[in-house]
Amino acid sequence: MIDIVAVLRAEDAVLDFLSVLSDPRRTEVHVLSGDTGAHLVLPPGTDPRERLAALAGHVRPVDDTAASPGPEPLAVLLRRAAAGRPARLWTHSPADNRRSRGVLGRDAARAAETEGLPVRHAVGYSPYLQFISDLDRPLDAAQTAAKLDFVNRHCAHLLSTRSPEQMLYTARVPATERYFEAGPAERDGLFALLSSLDDGAATVEDPWEFASSPYEQERLDATTAWIAGRLAPADGPLTEVGACEGALTVRLRDKGFTVEATEPNPLFRRRLAARLGDTGRVHPDGLEELAARPRLPGPAYLLIEMLYYGQDLDLLDTLPTGLVFVALEPEAIASRLVPWLETAPHWENAGETVLVRPALEAVCGGRAYLSKRGSTGVLLRRTAAR
Repeated sequence: MIDIVAVLRAEDAVLDFLSVLSDPRRTEVHVLSGDTGAHLVLPPGTDPRERLAALAGHVRPVDDTAASPGPEPLAVLLRRAAAGRPARLWTHSPADNRRSRGVLGRDAARAAETEGLPVRHAVGYSPYLQFISDLDRPLDAAQTAAKLDFVNRHCAHLLSTRSPEQMLYTARVPATERYFEAGPAERDGLFALLSSLDDGAATVEDPWEFASSPYEQERLDATTAWIAGRLAPADGPLTEVGACEGALTVRLRDKGFTVEATEPNPLFRRRLAARLGDTGRVHPDGLEELAARPRLPGPAYLLIEMLYYGQDLDLLDTLPTGLVFVALEPEAIASRLVPWLETAPHWENAGETVLVRPALEAVCGGRAYLSKRGSTGVLLRRTAAR
């Protein structure tokens, strides 16, 4: 069986797959660079030093436009490399925090499926997840020295760059290379889990496992009780900003509340509308649109676990309501909400409630686990200008 290593950039083959390149069996290895489409063949029996020297010539300058070409072009590259022979693909983790690598890993695995190739993903750079790996390869002293020498000789520009995707530092040059296998659902779930800031999260249903996570169930139930303890259905419709797929919306509906659910992501919004059916009202607005065109008046707005992305908190001033329920992890409350309240002329803290405490929890069917940081609810009440 030949090995095919599909990476975003040539140096990635050394950083995360040196143990494949220096396997004592010295099988034939093909390195595919997704950013350029380059195909490097390392013949069987080649000395590891020769293989690293060959890769060194493909290391490129810093390029933040480097991106996966997509599953179909990668399938062509894989087909050409395998040439009808038994082959195995090694590639990036779909949960690599460098999203360019995560996309390449997802796309390469999808391409491998069409070609019938088994896949192993490198754990790679994943500071927020602890992985349960299937294969761990600690590098010996000679392998580690060879990796560091390659970095220092050929990747010095990546040690000094400020590019968050391309920069190299200790955590991105592992001394133990760890790998795992994943089916389509697990792979896509890992990719979505790390996509909080882009549309990739919506590529799977329930990416944050609200329906199955004990932590999320506790958080949602406590949030529902918190809101219901301060308002009654007869008080009027609530506006939920960033309702996602409706995990909280449905709970409030079942308590008798009318909810104006807003969700700008079209995939989430479609699932939200299907889940609510005739029992809910769904709108495409985000916080900015709701503030710019205040057309949904009511007793309260719900900003639950969504003020993490740099939104201007002064937008709250134009919301047509006297109460805003905010839920965030405690650190974000202390670093963001509290300083804003100290100078906000129209709002006061009307009470805080601990909704759920921090916990460590398994995700993606137990493939990994992570720290859930807890959630605190803060009720904001509009006041006269100070």
